[in-house]
Amino acid sequence: MAHSTPSTAYSRDLGDELRRLRETHTNLNGNALAVRLGWDPSKVSNIEHGKARPSEIDLVQYLTMCGKDIDFFENFKRRYRNAFDEYIVQVPGNLRTVAMAESTATKIFSYNTLTLPALVQTAGYADSLYRLVGSVTEERIPELVQIRIDRQAVLRKHDRPDCLFYVHELALQQRVGDDRVMEDQYLKLLFNAHLIRLVPAEVPAVSAGVVLWEFDKAMPVAYSDTDLVRVFVQDLGAIARTRLLFNQLEGVALDAEQSRSRLAEYAGRPREELDDSGPQLA
Repeated sequence: MAHSTPSTAYSRDLGDELRRLRETHTNLNGNALAVRLGWDPSKVSNIEHGKARPSEIDLVQYLTMCGKDIDFFENFKRRYRNAFDEYIVQVPGNLRTVAMAESTATKIFSYNTLTLPALVQTAGYADSLYRLVGSVTEERIPELVQIRIDRQAVLRKHDRPDCLFYVHELALQQRVGDDRVMEDQYLKLLFNAHLIRLVPAEVPAVSAGVVLWEFDKAMPVAYSDTDLVRVFVQDLGAIARTRLLFNQLEGVALDAEQSRSRLAEYAGRPREELDDSGPQLA
């Protein structure tokens, strides 16, 4: 029996992966699969939406219907083991959960201190950043840059999430790539100025940065990443502390018009000033 439990960003991701396996490897819809397995139709729906934790037998039966072998099952079971935990840790290479959370969120809040938000980065900036960090092979960089640009489609959806990106001015001053990269990046930020609130340079950057996703029918998720791990959190105390951080940022950040004006200053700086705009990062 699949036990109902609050879903997480990762359980919804894995449930969606099961749905895609069904659609790719069988000709059955959810109800038809339930009939074949002798399940209640709601059980398939709940598992595929990450709302229910399937037992090992449930997973064996489901994956067998999709033509998967025992090795696939063992790997999927290992990944699923902690899918409903309040704290989920993933390796940096896994971008599915992030992308799905962004695409299903109704609201996205973020705070960035050293680098700019991924959803408003240019391809050139993202490429330079990957080369700076050096955590992936050069061959993978074009693919990862394209994934990052593809994720930005959520900002163009007709039902796009409400977004507010708090960006510390320190991130604007870090020179990632050459002056052309920075010029293009500043212009993209100015184009997206309606989404951005700048935190002035004189305000201490006391946090490494965090993202908060809010959903229509699921608990909020706080997210933070480093070069080593990605962390997804649904612990109620951590969510409350994250909201408190954004409330504090609202009090110290420039307002919308001030932020737009400051971004325009960066976008309008001549190249000789860009050369001295901040530490050289790539």
